Amino acid sequence: MADTIRASMSVGQLAERTGIKAETIRYYERIGLLPPSTRAANGHRHYAGDVVGRLIFVHRAREIGFTLDDVRALLHLADAREPSCARVHDIAAAHLGSVRSKLTDLQAVESVLAEMVRACESGVLPGCPIIEALSHTPPPPKSQRRRRPLYRRTTAAV
Repeated sequence: MADTIRASMSVGQLAERTGIKAETIRYYERIGLLPPSTRAANGHRHYAGDVVGRLIFVHRAREIGFTLDDVRALLHLADAREPSCARVHDIAAAHLGSVRSKLTDLQAVESVLAEMVRACESGVLPGCPIIEALSHTPPPPKSQRRRRPLYRRTTAAV
């Protein structure tokens, strides 16, 4: 046991080595994305050195927006003797579709926001066109929020 602890890293050492916050590491362990740590006599967590690669994999996948379920599936595939590249492709392709949909929504939001800012550029109008547009434009119905742009263009009377 002493050899295992000596060959392992504390959560702080793992955080320092990977640049990932200790709280995030503990969270990934708690939800099962990292194997359970061993505990020293003082109760402190200790991680085996091979956790570094797995932690970086998880963190990088999260940085590019994969869901926790996707990360779990990708880890399962990565841990397999012969990972299914086709299944990895399917997960990545589905995520790419989601990213592209979000980009479309963000472009619509950018367009509406740019229109609001242009309407307010002079700063000499009575009232504020941005406040008016935000106050009088209803959000889309919940059933349409994911499939259509989050906001629709409005023609504010300026």
